[in-house]
Amino acid sequence: MDRRLNLAQTPEGYHCVNRLALGTVQFGLPYGIANQTGQVSRSEAKAMLQLALANGIDTLDTAIAYGDSEACLGEVGTQGFKVVTKLPALPEDCGEVKKWVNQQVSTSLSHLGVTKIYGLLLHQSEQLLGSNGAALYQALQALKEKGQVQKVGVSIYSPTELDALIPHYRFDLVQAPFNLVDQRLYSTGWLQRLKDADVEIHTRSAFLQGLLLMNQADVPVKFTAWDDLWQTWHRWIAAHDISAVQASLAFPLSFPAIDRVILGADSVSQLTQIISAAQWSPNIDLPNLQCDHENLINPANWNQL
Repeated sequence: MDRRLNLAQTPEGYHCVNRLALGTVQFGLPYGIANQTGQVSRSEAKAMLQLALANGIDTLDTAIAYGDSEACLGEVGTQGFKVVTKLPALPEDCGEVKKWVNQQVSTSLSHLGVTKIYGLLLHQSEQLLGSNGAALYQALQALKEKGQVQKVGVSIYSPTELDALIPHYRFDLVQAPFNLVDQRLYSTGWLQRLKDADVEIHTRSAFLQGLLLMNQADVPVKFTAWDDLWQTWHRWIAAHDISAVQASLAFPLSFPAIDRVILGADSVSQLTQIISAAQWSPNIDLPNLQCDHENLINPANWNQL
């Protein structure tokens, strides 16, 4: 679907830094195809959180599977932030689902140094459709009732997951990939359907894990099948004298239905660049980079290329 968006027509105020959320996978792992600095140090992480808070960014995104990201956040402090974390996959031989969930969350709270968190998501939503699905959902709801979690939901890789889940479950929060290349959340209609159901929406991968920020010459050879897409992108950037960060961020921020756009950063300087770029309100159409090829838009498939 060709959606060449005139961003100047979007409601005033939606290009706001306070709609950003700071992703913290780099606090626990050397993450990202374009990452050249490795895992963020504790001192750098603390400085990044201070910078985020000073600029109105109030949400942190982490996960149990992100190495020692939670422990890092606990050490540097999360006061003033709403923390969203994610449960790993439920073990296949798990006999006591509620006990397992409670143990995972208790450990997370301990690592984070808090008594409650804003959001708890499932990293593998399809487990809700398995034999332990009902018990898993009930365990999440019980945590809400206890006041340890404010919102529960799922982190999805494709909107098609929602087709199977929504008829059976009610979520408070959904996280999904969304960028200039992967526009499925919008094109499938799920962005508006979630908003109509009063679900909080967080999107990630605005930079397609760094691919959109790389110089064309540096794009790995395995992505040459999409050379036309990269050429279109880099020609547009050069023609308009706009940074890749600005244009990439402008796309998700142009959708009022999106509550938070999650951005990861490797350093204070990189986060400063992101904050500055988020304040840019263009008066031009972005290029049409939409692609539905799973091998490109789903990073989980990149190792198969």
